Amino acid sequence: MRSERGVRRWRWQWALLLPAALVFVTQAPIAADKARRWLPLNQDGIHDPKSPALRVLQEPGEALSRLPADAAGVGNQVNWVKALEQGRIDPRANIRAQTAIRTLDTDILLNLRGGTPIVRFPHRQHTLWLDCSNCHEHLFKSKAGANKLSMQRILQGEQCGVCHGAVSFPLTQCGRCHNTPRKRPLPVAAVPGS
Repeated sequence: MRSERGVRRWRWQWALLLPAALVFVTQAPIAADKARRWLPLNQDGIHDPKSPALRVLQEPGEALSRLPADAAGVGNQVNWVKALEQGRIDPRANIRAQTAIRTLDTDILLNLRGGTPIVRFPHRQHTLWLDCSNCHEHLFKSKAGANKLSMQRILQGEQCGVCHGAVSFPLTQCGRCHNTPRKRPLPVAAVPGS
């Protein structure tokens, strides 16, 4: 008979493997942008199909089909970082003109003691879109080792899950965050206690 701890570990392993297996099965390559499809606003289950305001909104298919496709073809099917780097979009940097814009080109290594690949968190891709205050100090503390990340919390829409799974690439794309093999020696700047 398995111990309670062994059963919990087994369940957690399946919880990690199942999304990866589903991603593998559903990741058929997209041959062309024509293969990407978005529901019209009046059929998406979010907008009121009887609302006269729908006339003034741009349809997702019209707007998003012009942007570079996400290789995985999941989520909103757009590679937002590539769209930004290509100059296809120009997000508003701030609302108030006096607000200083800060970008940070530093990667942080997380999940150093886990069994899955290490998470290399790229600040640059995030600070091109967001001010530091969007995440710090309420979602994440700025101090190294002060954050206890939890996949359970992330999957519940907390921590990284505030954006990933909502407006950014979905959480079923495990390898996009867990992107650094453990076989490499860790750099000196690796975050302790993660």
